[in-house]
Amino acid sequence: MWRVLNEPNNRREARAQQQEEERFGQWMLQTFIMAAVFVGIIALLFTFVLANDQVSGPSMQPTFESGDRIIALRHASVQRGDIVILKAPDEPNTLYIKRVIGMPGNTVESKNDVMYINGKKYNQPFLKQYENELTNGTLYTENFSLESLSLGKRVPKDSYFVMGDHRNVSKDSRALGFIQKDAIVGVVKLRYWPLNQWRGF
Repeated sequence: MWRVLNEPNNRREARAQQQEEERFGQWMLQTFIMAAVFVGIIALLFTFVLANDQVSGPSMQPTFESGDRIIALRHASVQRGDIVILKAPDEPNTLYIKRVIGMPGNTVESKNDVMYINGKKYNQPFLKQYENELTNGTLYTENFSLESLSLGKRVPKDSYFVMGDHRNVSKDSRALGFIQKDAIVGVVKLRYWPLNQWRGF
């Protein structure tokens, strides 16, 4: 005949409590590991793939206002019209945000508020807001050419001619010269702050 030996209630409760504590400990350990992995991935992402920056100053108005938060893609292919984050050539440890106007090999000229790239008109819809506010006869972008800026005839290899959208206050390639390719930190892809101005580029 089989005999069933019943464990005392207090022993069963103690064992159940121990098992519950072990499960909770395992859950805590798994959660900690997952959180550490997640933080590590985010850190690597923003070190090697993305750049998280804040706009400072008025040089890219009306496209960006001072205080806007943006995400840029590092090592992205740069195209004309792209907005880029770059290492300031005149201020160590400072970043500028500008728009690429001239690509390597291009000629660049602005005449009577019309931009010409390689002699062809380049439309700039991102300037319309400010241009519409100007009084008649007032230029938003002062006339210039690469030669008038003493920069030669064309944008050199592995270089860019950049400008701020707020043309009459921006310190850009008209004063700084060409921007080397290796000075480009990333191409702006997203504005995420303020939330009501969320927008991709």
